[in-house]
Amino acid sequence: MQNTLRSTIRFTGVGLHSGKPVRMVIEPASADYGIWFRRVDVLDGDPMIAARWDNVEQSPLCTLIKNSSGVSVSTIEHIMAALAGCGVHNALIEIDGPEVPIMDGSSAPFVKTILSRGLQEQASPIRAIKVEKPIRVDVGDAWAELTPADNLEIDFHIDFEDAAIGVQQHTLNMANGTFVRELCDSRTFCRRSDVIAMQSNGLALGGVPGENAIVFDGSKIEAGSLRRDNEPVRHKMLDALGDLYTAGAPILGAYKGHRAGHALTNALLRKLFADPMAYSFVECSENTCAKLPGMGVRLSEVPAVA
Repeated sequence: MQNTLRSTIRFTGVGLHSGKPVRMVIEPASADYGIWFRRVDVLDGDPMIAARWDNVEQSPLCTLIKNSSGVSVSTIEHIMAALAGCGVHNALIEIDGPEVPIMDGSSAPFVKTILSRGLQEQASPIRAIKVEKPIRVDVGDAWAELTPADNLEIDFHIDFEDAAIGVQQHTLNMANGTFVRELCDSRTFCRRSDVIAMQSNGLALGGVPGENAIVFDGSKIEAGSLRRDNEPVRHKMLDALGDLYTAGAPILGAYKGHRAGHALTNALLRKLFADPMAYSFVECSENTCAKLPGMGVRLSEVPAVA
């Protein structure tokens, strides 16, 4: 059955790109509601935005959703990954600014708070999106694809010139709490050259190396150390899970990404839903539910860094 939060949870922090303080409240929601954001600071226009693939605007640095009134919320991928990975299907996220707080750069603070508060089972069954045939999107030397599978599997490959990152590849079956144990604590990362470029354009103003982001400079890591040897590729997998959850339901299929990012994953979802033969909706049996992210998760499995 579907789940929502047992009670309200609250977060405070700063936006990674804006550097501005932000407060975020996640409220329980009724069955079949989905995930919605509400900009409580917007007094003119529609403050409500569905966290859905067709509301995603093209943005290379984060996932940004916008409604028909032009109201937007950015950097939603980490909280979306947390909701997917904890098995939360319905929630209203109220936020007093245009960007989700970055916290420590991972999903772990969100995951720990969600699991500490607990979930409430609801009276409607989970419906999942089953990938029925291969779908692929290529942009230059980057690509992403979805292929049929009985569970959600994420396979990601990255390749950076910086020796401290280099070539990394990792594959995980996302069932049985894998996200909580293996991915949720992996932090956002970038190269020093990217930081300089972003800050010159008024972005990454809230980023603090070692506190809410990993910054690489050639063979060096600035201010701190990695939580895992392959933390960068694991964070890319975290991002992919969050971006895939904008499909509006859990996905049963295998995702592969090569040098992929937010825009490419959204393009993949758009191509999937443009072809009625490429997917179907299935009502999940108990056996199928056991294969979804968020089923069987436990607070004790959250990494100690959270």
